[in-house]
Amino acid sequence: MSEFSTIYKICIIAFAALILHVSGNRCPDMECWFVQEKPGRGGGFSAAMSQEKSMMFIRTEPHSEESKTQQHPLPADISPARIYYVTDPAGSFCQLPLHRPKGSVKKPQCEINPFSPQPSIVPWARALTDTAQSPIYLQAEWLSVSAQGLDGKLVLSNVMRAPSGSQEPSVILSIISKTAGVRSRLGERVMLDCGFWVDPSSPLFGVGFSVEWRYQFRGEGRLVLAYDAKNDRFADTTEMGAELDLDALYKTGNASMVLEEAQVRHSGTYICTVYLPNVLAQVTMDLDIVEPPSLSVFPNPLPLVVPGQSVSVQCEASGFFPLTLDLSWEFVGFDGKSLSLGQGSVTGHRQASDGTISQSTQLELNLARLDLGRGGEVTCVAVHAGGTRRTNVTLNIIGVSAPSIEDSMAMVAVALVLYGLIKIISWTFTSSGIPTIYI
Repeated sequence: MSEFSTIYKICIIAFAALILHVSGNRCPDMECWFVQEKPGRGGGFSAAMSQEKSMMFIRTEPHSEESKTQQHPLPADISPARIYYVTDPAGSFCQLPLHRPKGSVKKPQCEINPFSPQPSIVPWARALTDTAQSPIYLQAEWLSVSAQGLDGKLVLSNVMRAPSGSQEPSVILSIISKTAGVRSRLGERVMLDCGFWVDPSSPLFGVGFSVEWRYQFRGEGRLVLAYDAKNDRFADTTEMGAELDLDALYKTGNASMVLEEAQVRHSGTYICTVYLPNVLAQVTMDLDIVEPPSLSVFPNPLPLVVPGQSVSVQCEASGFFPLTLDLSWEFVGFDGKSLSLGQGSVTGHRQASDGTISQSTQLELNLARLDLGRGGEVTCVAVHAGGTRRTNVTLNIIGVSAPSIEDSMAMVAVALVLYGLIKIISWTFTSSGIPTIYI
């Protein structure tokens, strides 16, 4: 592990330079909400919260008195106590999605909260605080910042530290994901992005870290994987097919998780948490499994029918997820006439063992009420988040009084053939000497 640890210490600095290079922009001035519990309101199930407007002036280098007084006009509607001069060496706040477009009312979402360093109790991070950290370093003003970019994809969580009584915090731990929302079909390989950076000048740098991935859906959760870098071991979990790239983890702080084969049970919210001694940060992201239905129509082919009869046709939509699905029927006649036939009789949802959904619709075609001419294509249409699917079957109606062009051509052909046969028979009898009888 010593080799990995050395690589981690050297390359995590290069990671900061990479962030700055990719952003290619100066750091923005970010408006945030400062949210905390109201004092003296404890004892309930949920504490009352207060929120105040706040502002962060961000630089990758420490602020000077000149930069604070000349470069940043102070907003009149924000208390001076909620103005922060942030030093962000990695430039995590400087990425383009966190810049508010000039003249736009849209801006990145940002929230600041007080943060209290404390030892972690989870088994894979407990070893980080086996030896007590310097109380002098921990006795400071700690803040956590959560932000979401304008594109809705980038999410960020930073832990900042400032000397007691100061409003000049520095970013100590930064964790970023560029896949706040991921969409996948069943069976695909999915990568959930999560990267972190630790301030090399901090006593927390190089003394170990842990990475944890958790899954949540409708109030229920489970541990997907956890890695204790200090002891180089994974926690025991029941999850199969989830992986971390340890080489990328140590070299660039890339804690991204790969799901080898997306399944319905993977759809939900994922939380990537990075633990340092007494400090942690986490980001959340959503994975949506979207699988369109497979359609089948039966009976296929449909039986021949005559005007006045009824025929029943059923469409089965199977293997789709999520369960929202609109089923309907359409008809296009041989003469080009189109007609909407409605939804038919739609059944309830049925769930397979793999979590996918099935649903069917039955259509009764009463030819005593519907004028469908000589027939045409009956189409089942399924509209789903994964795309629209169609399948059709041919309906043939015989005995219709008004012949079509095709029928007329066929009758002319038959007449010509019969005429030809009569002429041949006539010539045969004439040549054999048998007198021709005229009628």
